[in-house]
Amino acid sequence: MPDDYYELLGVSRNADETEMKRAYRQLARKLHPDSGHNDPEAEEKFKKVTLAYEVLSDPERRRRYDMFGPEGVRGSGATGGQSGDPFFGAGGVGDIFEAFFGGGSPFGSGSPFGGSQAKRGPQRGPDAEASLSVAFEEAVFGVTKDLTVKLPSTCTLCEGSGAKEGTSATTCSACQGTGEVRRVRQSILGQMVTSAPCGQCGGSGQVIPDPCPQCRGDGRITEVRNYSVEVPAGIDDGATLRLSGRGPAGPRGGPSGDLYVHLSVGKSDNFFREGYNLIHNLNIAVTQASLGSKVTVPTIDGEEVVEIPAGTQSGKVIKLRQRGVPHLGGRGRGDMLVNVVVETPVPRSKEEEELIRQLAEARGEEIDPPNESIRTRIRSAFR
Repeated sequence: MPDDYYELLGVSRNADETEMKRAYRQLARKLHPDSGHNDPEAEEKFKKVTLAYEVLSDPERRRRYDMFGPEGVRGSGATGGQSGDPFFGAGGVGDIFEAFFGGGSPFGSGSPFGGSQAKRGPQRGPDAEASLSVAFEEAVFGVTKDLTVKLPSTCTLCEGSGAKEGTSATTCSACQGTGEVRRVRQSILGQMVTSAPCGQCGGSGQVIPDPCPQCRGDGRITEVRNYSVEVPAGIDDGATLRLSGRGPAGPRGGPSGDLYVHLSVGKSDNFFREGYNLIHNLNIAVTQASLGSKVTVPTIDGEEVVEIPAGTQSGKVIKLRQRGVPHLGGRGRGDMLVNVVVETPVPRSKEEEELIRQLAEARGEEIDPPNESIRTRIRSAFR
């Protein structure tokens, strides 16, 4: 039976990125081959927890793993490598250690896993967030909405290079084009190699002697962007859509980050949502509940007639199948649940009061005598 990635990291299935990173760091320090435990089983487990973190720290691969298990992520991301082991594939342990320690394995250059490769050249742009409001019915059936955001975009004058027309970038003399400065120090775990982005070139490995006058060497300018956002049918309030590659542009021609759109769904006058089901409260008169009736109710698709059986009690639920919210990314719909509320009649005339009293007498039900004031009732209660 394949290992459960969440169990390997010791986190719940709802763990966020911070929790998973913290759990992986603790396990990596404990299990790494250079930590001096000389336990071959620990080394094997180290590979497994690293693979688990690689999958679960990537939102898309984590989604596929949650849906399909290990088969859903096999062949994606880390492939190839040494001896057919996906642990050694692209984006392997060197990149993970770089995320924690700023580049290179924290266990030194003698580690069999080595240090990370220097990352030179344009860096990816950061991610950005935006909010989008949709009506209740739009969230149920899906809609295309216009979204306007103000984000860094590639400079049109220098085409993202950051250099003035007719000039180009040169190799940084401080880092020799590697984009990072490394330091070696001794620790209880042995020799540790740490790295940090070069302060002179900002980690790009290049400097701009003659900056572009429009973007001042950054390769980006702030612009207003207009997007058409496809809101899928069945989306719920608080959901987030990811627009890949449509976030802020990277500096000096780097690729754009992602744009995360947080959805706010409005309220409905007729329904409230419970999962994929819609709930509607239907108020009916006591005569309709007692003798039965046919009542028109609103549904998300339009009005529909429902039958109220004779003797219906308040709280009865009538189910209208497939009248609810479409399943997100799947087939079928939820149901609409009509919650019946029987209203107590209040006499509007002496004639109505007399009729109600006659009904109570016929049913043998005790009621207060007519025209008895509240003060008289209170006195009677204390006699």
